[in-house]
Amino acid sequence: MFFTQYYLDCLSQASYMIADEKTQQAVVVDPRRDVSEYLADARAHGFTVVGVINTHFHADFVAGHLEMAAETGAWIGYGSRAETEYPIRHLAEGERIPLGDVALEIMETPGHTPESISVLVYEHADDEAAYGVLTGDALFIGDVGRPDLLASVGVTAEELGGMLHDSVQNKLMGLPDEVRVFPAHGAGSACGKNLSTEKQSTIGEQRATNYACAPMDREDFVALVTAGQSTAPGYFAYDAELNRKERPLYDGTAAARPLSLDEFTALRTGGAVVVDTRDPQEFAAGHLRGAVNLPADGRFAEQAGTVLDPSDELLVMAPQNREEEVVTRLARIGFDHVTGYVRNPEDALRVLADEVAPASRLTAAHLRTALAGDHPPVVVDVRTCGEREADGFIPEALHIPLSELPARAAELPADRPLVLHCAGGHRSSIAASLLRHRGVRDVSDILGGYAAWSLTAA
Repeated sequence: MFFTQYYLDCLSQASYMIADEKTQQAVVVDPRRDVSEYLADARAHGFTVVGVINTHFHADFVAGHLEMAAETGAWIGYGSRAETEYPIRHLAEGERIPLGDVALEIMETPGHTPESISVLVYEHADDEAAYGVLTGDALFIGDVGRPDLLASVGVTAEELGGMLHDSVQNKLMGLPDEVRVFPAHGAGSACGKNLSTEKQSTIGEQRATNYACAPMDREDFVALVTAGQSTAPGYFAYDAELNRKERPLYDGTAAARPLSLDEFTALRTGGAVVVDTRDPQEFAAGHLRGAVNLPADGRFAEQAGTVLDPSDELLVMAPQNREEEVVTRLARIGFDHVTGYVRNPEDALRVLADEVAPASRLTAAHLRTALAGDHPPVVVDVRTCGEREADGFIPEALHIPLSELPARAAELPADRPLVLHCAGGHRSSIAASLLRHRGVRDVSDILGGYAAWSLTAA
């Protein structure tokens, strides 16, 4: 058996290729949209990709099922409840997919979404226990998939939670302890709240250590797994729907192009959003007015999907030689309206000096002084609920998580200075730049975030 996990750190997303080395038949599970790596591996090993399986309608990225099918002629498989605009193979509970001696078996594990499935992998078709199980977003290492993303129209979080209870407590925990667990996401994903940094585990380890795998009744389970979930990024519903649709194929060779400064300026004047992917400190030193800071070093795609709209026309300013990387990462979440990019941000900022402005960043000590003054600013905490509960918070700070800021920005007072903070200063730069983009003038963020504030405590 050939078995490989592909892990995409930016989205904390795992995909898989399983093949029988004798028959050279392969199946790819949960591929990302830029599929060249899977195709290269298949060619290198002489495999024919006969099938592509999505364990569910992914909400945090656009899957590469259509691209894989177009390149290989493979069928596309989903759980029996899935409905799509393109032809699919409906995979039912207990269905076997032989690749030769290697075999896959479908286990319906709804709860994260109604159509969710897990895939049992057998190294030999007659093995009593599976080599492993690809659990999609039903079971993570240290957590389970959240049932409250609202990506499944017409099904409530309570109904999904009940389904997830049966899928986890009865089906997955009914597997032998030695079966390896291979999830679709890891630490950092908004698809759960307590995901581990480990990329694989076993059923036995999860039975012993995963809070959601301990025996409990349905009501307690639903209450436990739905409590403390952060608000999902705004693009999740868009991507979940896009994964159902017949959509344009990704073509890396036809992606955004380099723009002359005249072209760039004309498009910016026409309303295109400038996405500045430099480090927050570089951005603060000088950026084009109205640009949104989304640092490339970090969870760029997820954060872009949080504060931008999929319909926005985008112009990219990226560290040199990272422009195409940024465009690809936007395409992975379905943000395809990237018109182009400038090759050298420093040259552009120098030529467009009249349009360049600094971003205000305060030290924690400066904020303490300002809060003690006659006209204190309004402090806005853009961390998650879990971070506030675990680490503490600045007294009287408004709490609007970054994922909620685009929809709740109107709640902020317009007549007082705003000072935003996150844990370390990364997300607060994003949030502050978004508010400036929307016309808020007196907005700053805290250098070093809440960590720096804590160090200055009296």
